[in-house]
Amino acid sequence: MKLRQIALRTASGICFLVLTHHQHSAKSMAAPPIAADSHEQPTDMRHWIEQFTADRNDLNYKYRSELDSERFTRFQSEYAGWLAAMDQVDFDPMSIENQVDYLLLRNHIRHELQLLQADEKRDSEAIRLIPFWTEIIDFIRTRDQMKKAEGADAATTLHNVSTQSDSLKKAIENGEYKEFDPIVALRAAERINHLRERMAETHRFYDGYDPVYSWWCKEPFANADQSLTQLAKIVRSSVAGIPENDKDRIVGLPIGEQALLDELAFEHIPYSPSELVRIAEREFAWCDTEMEKAATEMGFDDWRDAQEKVKTLHVDPGDQPEMIRKLAWEAIQFLQQNDLVTVPPLAADTWRMDMMSPERQRLNPFFLGGPSIIVSFPTDSMTHPEKLMSMRGNNIHFARATVHHELIPGHRLQYFMKERYRPYRKVFSTPFWIEGWALYWEMRLYDMDFAKSAEDRVGMLFWRKHRCARIIFSLNYQLGRWSPEQCIEFLISRVGHEPANAAAEVRRSVMGGYGPLYQAAYMLGGLQIRELRQQLVGTGKMTDRQFHDAVLQQNSIPIELLRAQLTRQPLTKDFRTIWRFAGEPQATEQPAAK
Repeated sequence: MKLRQIALRTASGICFLVLTHHQHSAKSMAAPPIAADSHEQPTDMRHWIEQFTADRNDLNYKYRSELDSERFTRFQSEYAGWLAAMDQVDFDPMSIENQVDYLLLRNHIRHELQLLQADEKRDSEAIRLIPFWTEIIDFIRTRDQMKKAEGADAATTLHNVSTQSDSLKKAIENGEYKEFDPIVALRAAERINHLRERMAETHRFYDGYDPVYSWWCKEPFANADQSLTQLAKIVRSSVAGIPENDKDRIVGLPIGEQALLDELAFEHIPYSPSELVRIAEREFAWCDTEMEKAATEMGFDDWRDAQEKVKTLHVDPGDQPEMIRKLAWEAIQFLQQNDLVTVPPLAADTWRMDMMSPERQRLNPFFLGGPSIIVSFPTDSMTHPEKLMSMRGNNIHFARATVHHELIPGHRLQYFMKERYRPYRKVFSTPFWIEGWALYWEMRLYDMDFAKSAEDRVGMLFWRKHRCARIIFSLNYQLGRWSPEQCIEFLISRVGHEPANAAAEVRRSVMGGYGPLYQAAYMLGGLQIRELRQQLVGTGKMTDRQFHDAVLQQNSIPIELLRAQLTRQPLTKDFRTIWRFAGEPQATEQPAAK
């Protein structure tokens, strides 16, 4: 047994970690139930991952002011310390599991550091609209450091914030910032609101408990709070160009080409954005051919007419939960009959169903999943057009593809397994595994004739086209090439979305808090898993059940590194992906947004 001891300086002090390389004899290895390497349980790097996760959580708990320079300095130092310690690790003698965990952790820390630095750069531009930000940060630090507030000084700070905020509002009203970048202005408005919230939290800490503070600061705080509220609104409306009463406006912060390339590298995707668009177009072409076949079988010459017919085939109000329950158990029985994946009885018996509120349906017009399935369907508070669109978009045959995506074998089974296999890897959660797995099953079940009719195939193909479209519109949006309105029109004309549902889909992508690659990850992750299955199941190295169980038991990690572990790929410390999982996409014209 080889031993290597490394001193690691972390937020919690210095610890000494012993990295071991285990020698297993044939007699000592238990028969692996699924994967060839399942006898190698996480040991050393798991401890590093758990400690990094705990340290980062504690730092996030302490440093909650996003503009605080101390926060930036502390996180940057912490990440640099971890990376320096990892550079000292003797990588080659480690087991494949520890090597994968090492690459996961290092990639994750590098990405966190990259995001931290990118945020600092964007904030350095945004604070031009918040010239008084340092005074607020100093005010907040007093509470964070649990110091006694000097009432008179605090009142002066709050008064200065009000005065400067009011002056800035007048300057904006006079047109002094009309040439300011709207995207930077939107970020400034978000940061103003964040500072106002943290300032209010600090005020609540002292108010009423420190009589001197309360005597000095009651009125100055109220004025500062009101001034900041008004400033955020005017920056958003007059500088960013987003009217306050326009609730339907879709506004986000496109990250640009370089940041998009960085995200692709982080997710181990060795394709450029233009290549990914070509892959999506290729998959689109396959869907179009299949859709035409289904439409012809239904007696229609145009796929839009066939889809229109399918949209009318919805259940009556109140009957949606019963339909979802039947579809869920139908999928589970299909998996068991074909021995496709292990479905623990507890996973099948303990999922729940919730109904989505009308407000949430503005962001999520269809289903959501995880521990439970959250169902979109009209409520009595919706307008008549909203009710019709919701029923049409959540019809019987569309739902037949989404129920198993959200429940089993999709997200419900994933969440169940994530808590039981390598849970320490949850910190690396990626949509390419989360959404890619659920989309992979849509493709796999389609290939296995899970659809019972042409109407079912139209429903399943609608969603598959939808995922192709997500790659195209989300990448074009993040690159700054398409507006939200162009994205909406693309979904309507190319996929067949209802207008309100298309708007909700784009609103979800832009304003729902998802990462820039989240929407593209559905189809791309599905293609990765499909290709990996071909390498392992198609060559007879694994059965379907062994393969699917093994994917679930690695937890949510980039598919490239999951592939490395399942195939026992030789790895190096400077590993970079070269896996062209979708082949070489042929050059095509970029689709034009209408």
